[in-house]
Amino acid sequence: MELTFELNAIGSAAKRFLTGMDENKIFAFHGNLGTGKTTFISAVCMELGVIDHVTSPTFGIINNYHTSEGKTIYHIDLYRVKNIGEAVDAGVEDCLYSGEVCFVEWPDKFFDLLPLETVHVYIVVTGEFERRLEIKFP
Repeated sequence: MELTFELNAIGSAAKRFLTGMDENKIFAFHGNLGTGKTTFISAVCMELGVIDHVTSPTFGIINNYHTSEGKTIYHIDLYRVKNIGEAVDAGVEDCLYSGEVCFVEWPDKFFDLLPLETVHVYIVVTGEFERRLEIKFP
């Protein structure tokens, strides 16, 4: 599945993304620095009814957000994690297998931690203000 959008229409893109989520819970976001992984995840969280402020979890590794319906969403950033032990100690595995929705940035660093049912989302810059999502379902 592919989804192309302009950054000023990111909310609409997030809505379209959500219609394809189905029962999937784990989403691994791939893309270079500055492609908009956190920005897109923020837009999706907004559409999911997150009541907390969505920020990049680069330094804290894991942010958890709450929705107006009382659900928890985990936002994980593996960019600064040095080894698999550090990821496990931080609670990454617990989040991935919690049954809650998880958005993971920089998943290629610890691919072996991801459940088989992970949906891989590749963000590609196609213009200064345009992105394309390439979504690969398990």
